[in-house]
Amino acid sequence: MAAAAALRGLVGIAAAGGRRVRACGQRWDAGWRGFRAGASGGRPGAAAARGSSPSRSSAARKAGSLRGAAASAGRKGWVSGGFESEDGKLTCGYSSFIGRRSTMEDCYDIKLTKVDGQPVNLFGVFDGHGGNLAAAYLKDTLFKNLMKQPEFLTDTKLAISRAFLETDRDILETISSSFRDDGSTALAAVLIGKRLYVANVGDSRAVASKAGKAVPLSKDHKPNRKDERKRVEDAGGVVIWDDTWRVGGILAMSRAFGNRMLKEYVIAEPDIQEEEVNSDLEYLILATDGLWDVVRNEDAVALLKAEDGPQAAAVKLTEIAYSRHSADNITCVVVQFHHDK
Repeated sequence: MAAAAALRGLVGIAAAGGRRVRACGQRWDAGWRGFRAGASGGRPGAAAARGSSPSRSSAARKAGSLRGAAASAGRKGWVSGGFESEDGKLTCGYSSFIGRRSTMEDCYDIKLTKVDGQPVNLFGVFDGHGGNLAAAYLKDTLFKNLMKQPEFLTDTKLAISRAFLETDRDILETISSSFRDDGSTALAAVLIGKRLYVANVGDSRAVASKAGKAVPLSKDHKPNRKDERKRVEDAGGVVIWDDTWRVGGILAMSRAFGNRMLKEYVIAEPDIQEEEVNSDLEYLILATDGLWDVVRNEDAVALLKAEDGPQAAAVKLTEIAYSRHSADNITCVVVQFHHDK
């Protein structure tokens, strides 16, 4: 109820012509050491840390300096930061940039916490379209809904699927009378012990570096995918070419949250991949299509080891996508696994 009330408040802001902060990511760093890398374009201190880590301060300062294309953008609409786990087994960094768009519709969420005493790490990126209401709601609510599922620790895939569908229903119910039809992708990585679950709805993408090779852990939900096109058409929909393949000639992805007018065809059922976290798994990249439109999987993975940690890598990936004339908002989260800790 509280989350629905919050979304209704956002609808009211939009209806009144108000503006939300450009960087709408959120993090919850219980039990982690955070450090500030740099923030702009949102509320002051949006990327500020609780309990900074002196051992990471030089890396933070290095990553905090915007370079090249991002610097030329005057820091407007850009935010980044990073964390190191208390046990040193994980570090992560994020970067979110408005890019060439006039509004920011990307969001990200990082929750590093415990459930029933079990360490749980959740990372997500959400790429809104038709407005930022759906993406902002996912950032605020999706992981909370997931951790409330009774099967979260015992049947994580089932819990993820239920949480995605329940959250989609909440979005549809709340936005249905707002004269808007916001939608959003959702790409989530859930790490519980040595098991990694990657759930995807839409065309954001997860790519892992495993033994130095780029391995996709999600598959873009595009309308021209043979299986997705068949599903849409079996439901009575059509896939039409209009500068790209679109459901009903409107939406350039075949799965999404929200999008009430196309909901019969554009579902929020996630595809879920499960991976064992072993010594081969070095990095994980989660990013919106503002990155993948112009950067190949292999190029993104090749860049990782050339940078000083995941935060610097996230900033560099954002910068490269912008310099290659990405026309979209650009958001990425990079997670590094340290197996020698």
